[in-house]
Order: sequence, then structure tokens, then C-alpha cells
Amino acid sequence: MGPAGFIQVLKEASVDDGTLSITVNGQHRRVRGGISVADLALELGLDPARVAVERNLAVVPRSTLADIRVEDGDDYEIVTFVGGGDHGARVDEDGWTVAGRSFRSRLIVGTGKYKSFEQNAAAVEASGAEIVTVAVRRVNIADPGQPMLTDFIDPKRYTYLPNTAGCFTADDAIRTLRLAREAGGWDLVKLEVLGEARTLYPDMRETLRATEVLAGEGFLPMVYCVDDPIAAKQLEDAGAVAIMPLGAPIGSGLGIQNRVTIRLIVEGAKVPVLVDAGVGTASDAAVAMELGCDGVLMNTAIAEAKDPITMARAMKAAVEGGRLAYRAGRMAQRKYADPSSPLAGLI
Repeated sequence: MGPAGFIQVLKEASVDDGTLSITVNGQHRRVRGGISVADLALELGLDPARVAVERNLAVVPRSTLADIRVEDGDDYEIVTFVGGGDHGARVDEDGWTVAGRSFRSRLIVGTGKYKSFEQNAAAVEASGAEIVTVAVRRVNIADPGQPMLTDFIDPKRYTYLPNTAGCFTADDAIRTLRLAREAGGWDLVKLEVLGEARTLYPDMRETLRATEVLAGEGFLPMVYCVDDPIAAKQLEDAGAVAIMPLGAPIGSGLGIQNRVTIRLIVEGAKVPVLVDAGVGTASDAAVAMELGCDGVLMNTAIAEAKDPITMARAMKAAVEGGRLAYRAGRMAQRKYADPSSPLAGLI
């Protein structure tokens, strides 16, 4: 029997056994004759109410799926909704949001300790940061014409994040931020209430009280705190829009000292988590991001580097690299070696 005869036999068999030959999403299938399009969806394990069907290049209204019969030779496309977007998006498209405000850069930088405003501005530019923290201090009325930070770092280009650096009571922190809002209209702020000058650790009782008051007044406080998941949850419940646990004491450059608690804070928080304080070099920033943090805030690590501009570039790359590594999902850690090349078939 030749090829043509063999094909004719197949066609006759398809008629004799009562099945139809159709194509579904590019794949050939045989289905029983007489079924509706709705029945076809059910046989495929699909809910007809949750899919869209195209039959021979024409969309089939969902209300008619049970009425239309499948015919031999039909070509169907059946689609539904899936998670959209490019899961391999570039890092500059992998943004984050705090209090409804979206940013691309996950690096926040401070504006203290630099040799000059010019150096500060150049470092901010090199870092790619979109948010800069600014301290609130008395104006120098003896020389009101002296250069100001706003002359070098434009608040229209960067988001200023007023902070309460140097405040040791809730009342002082609240006063400071009320003045900051009056001066620049800012409601997104960074709150820190220190316990003592030697360690610069936060006083969590005063911090919690200040958070409650500020949130009640319409502020959006991003809050510096200890690396304690319980304290982090209390701050979130009190109105913090971001949790900012320390990685190590402020200005120490010791890096992330307790990865376990930082990870627990990240896992339990419903608001962004950013490591604040303790970063000394690029690898520290990468670790913070690999733990799943939404971002990193730093000042001294850049400002006191021998070359602040180059360090700012390094920090930008580290934050981006750490974020990519977190999104990729690291390999499992093993107790023993596991060869990359198979041992079987060795010469």
C-alpha cells in the first residue's frame, strides 16, 4: 500500500470510530464526535468560565461555548491569564515602592562627612541614588549667604529624606520633623531616636512612641531600629512605612552582624525593609540585598572611602548585583563537595 492509500485508511478509520481530528493550541488531538466547545475545555481540564476560545480564527463568545459543536478539522486557540511581565527584567526596571512612591534605585545615601558639597554631589550622582537623607540643623544666621546643600543636590531631582540624626528623645525627633515639614513640605521622613552616644543604638521605647505620634500627624516614617523582628512588627503596627534595622553600629563599617534576624524581619514585614547603618564596603551591601532587603542606606562607607566617587559606583553595582542574586535564587548549601562534572565515563 502506498502513502496515499495509508492516509485514506486513516481518514476512514477516523470516521468509523466516531472521533474528530482537531488542533488545539498548535497540537493535533482526537476528540469524540458531537461534543461542544465547553465539553472540549472540560476534557482538557479547563474551566470554560475562565478561558477565552478562538475557533478557526474567530473568537467564540463565552456564553455560546456550550452550544457550539466541535467539527472535524477545527483549529482552536484557548488562552487564559497568567502572571504578566518579563521575569528577566533589567535591574533598572526592578523598582520598589514605599508609601505609594516608586523608585528604581535601591540605594539611599546620606549627605554627611563629605569634604565638600561638590564631592557629596558627585558621589550621589555616581551612586545612582534617587533618595538622599538630610539632617535638620539651625541656619547660620551669622552668615546666611553661605552655600547650602540644596545648591548642589537639587531637591527637585532627588527625594530629600529628612532625618532625626542626633535626637535622643521622641519629643526632640517629633519637633525636628515638624520643622522639616514646614521647611520643605516633606512627609516621607526617616526617624531615629538614639539611646546613647557611645553605641548610637536606637531607644526602641522612644522610637515606638515617636512613630505613633508622627503617623497620627500624617507623616510617613521610615524607622531606624534594632535588628529584632518583634520590634519591627511593633513599628509596622504603629504606622512605620518602612523598617530600617541596623546591620551594625552607625559608622562602624562592620557589615551585617546578624543575618538571621535581618532575614526574619524581611520575611515577616509587609512594608519595605532596608538595612540602615554598619555597611563598610560593597560586599556588605550585596549581603543585605541577598537577604531579601528592599534597599540599603549608607553614608560613612562612601563619604570616608579614600575615593568616595569610586566607592559610590561600587555600592551601586553591589546593590544591583545582590538584588539580582536574590531574585535568581541561590544554590542550596551542602556539607560536602558535589562535582560540577560527572565522574562516570572518566578515561
